[in-house]
Amino acid sequence: MKAWGELKSSHGWSYEIVSSEHARALVLFRPLPLGFSLAYIPMGPLGQWEGLLPSIDAACRRHRSIALTIEPDSPSSANTEHRLQEMGFVPGAQTIQPPCTLLIDLTATEDEILARMHQKTRYNIRLAGRKGVTVSPTNDLDMFTNMVRETGARNEFGVHSPDYYRHAYELFHPGEYCELLAASYEGQPLAALMVFRAGKRAWYLYGASTNLHRNRMPTYLLQWEAMRWARDHGCETYDLWGIPDENPDILEEQFKERRDGLWGVYRFKRGFGGSHYRSMGAWDRPYHPAYRLYRALAKLRKAA
Repeated sequence: MKAWGELKSSHGWSYEIVSSEHARALVLFRPLPLGFSLAYIPMGPLGQWEGLLPSIDAACRRHRSIALTIEPDSPSSANTEHRLQEMGFVPGAQTIQPPCTLLIDLTATEDEILARMHQKTRYNIRLAGRKGVTVSPTNDLDMFTNMVRETGARNEFGVHSPDYYRHAYELFHPGEYCELLAASYEGQPLAALMVFRAGKRAWYLYGASTNLHRNRMPTYLLQWEAMRWARDHGCETYDLWGIPDENPDILEEQFKERRDGLWGVYRFKRGFGGSHYRSMGAWDRPYHPAYRLYRALAKLRKAA
């Protein structure tokens, strides 16, 4: 938790960790004009956190936060939403992290995990090996950041600065909480990803690829080796991190035609046989009248 705070604090945020015997929260603060801030708790709070709320409120007051946004990593339910509303939360003005994802169960044998995948995905994993693709850990952050920029430009999405990825690797890799894996052919890197773990779960957060040797299917073998790395480090779940915010029926009806937003990656991710999971998304706790302006601007950005 502290490492994520350190990472964000080097890139424009500040943070506090608020904790009790039964709960924890990493509270990030993004500066706003006139000395205000926006408070944000990603993937949390954790544990039995309702009793922690006065301490979280106090931290937000110290940072002059106009609102607190939380994104708990737990499924939505009518009871949970009702309780949040009783505590003064409202549905979030905008979701920061994608609420929908696919989760791969790593508790089975490797053969069983492969058997749950779509036949074409399983075939592509084995094809990559037959065509000479190899996957191995690397510390070549220049290669990775250059590849990320290339991928972002090709697919028209924003990326972090090179320093961000480098700092993330330096913070998490020494404790084996992160690995940078590269898929190569004859010494030429074709694709790479950065996988993170905490507790029994691993996340595929950052990935990139080139246009070279795409027929050798390097990204498929790369994901499989990331799952194996997570499994070897005691993880029971591999999180493919981010698919369109739709129910499974809509996803299956539309994935062949849609390419906007996260639809472009869903067709690839769905082949790995994960189960659909939707967290409760973002919820806001307003503190200041300026929150109304923030909410109105968020709606305009969403409509644009």
